[in-house]
Amino acid sequence: MAKRSKRHVPTLEELSKPSPWRLQHGGFSEPMRDADPETGTPVQHRRAVDSIGAMLANGTITPEMHEAGAMFRTQFRGAALDGVRTTQLLRMPGGSGETMTERQVAARQRVLTALDVLGGLHSPAGSAVWNVLGLECSIREWGSQQGWQGRPIAPAQAQGMFTAALAVLATHYGLTLRPRMAA
Repeated sequence: MAKRSKRHVPTLEELSKPSPWRLQHGGFSEPMRDADPETGTPVQHRRAVDSIGAMLANGTITPEMHEAGAMFRTQFRGAALDGVRTTQLLRMPGGSGETMTERQVAARQRVLTALDVLGGLHSPAGSAVWNVLGLECSIREWGSQQGWQGRPIAPAQAQGMFTAALAVLATHYGLTLRPRMAA
């Protein structure tokens, strides 16, 4: 009978360290630590933070700005720019697997056009949209890690820059921005 190797069960300290994927992608709330009901081993659960959903819910952005952000995010994912790789379920014989579909090329062109309207990828608005909507980093993480010209951006300023970028995107996508009525 073959001897089974004992599986490593991570400790809470190991689970609390951010993974390389987490460091690259961000956009998650603090983990909830719990015990597995069957084995009692420590586990942690993470949930993604939807920045534009939270901003819409608290009235920081308009529904049109939210829709523009969702449109950009969809195009970004369709363009396969997020760096997440998956195994192709269907492979073509003799193909290198590195070719893009026509849909991906068209989505990349739409993303580049939107970034051009925002001033390019290296502009504050372009960087905010790329990181927060595309890579799903939180606004706070983008401001503190990306910064502008090598300096971190305060959270309130980062949110203002991102909100302005959403307004420009909404106009670019042809969504009419209606003024909000004061209560």
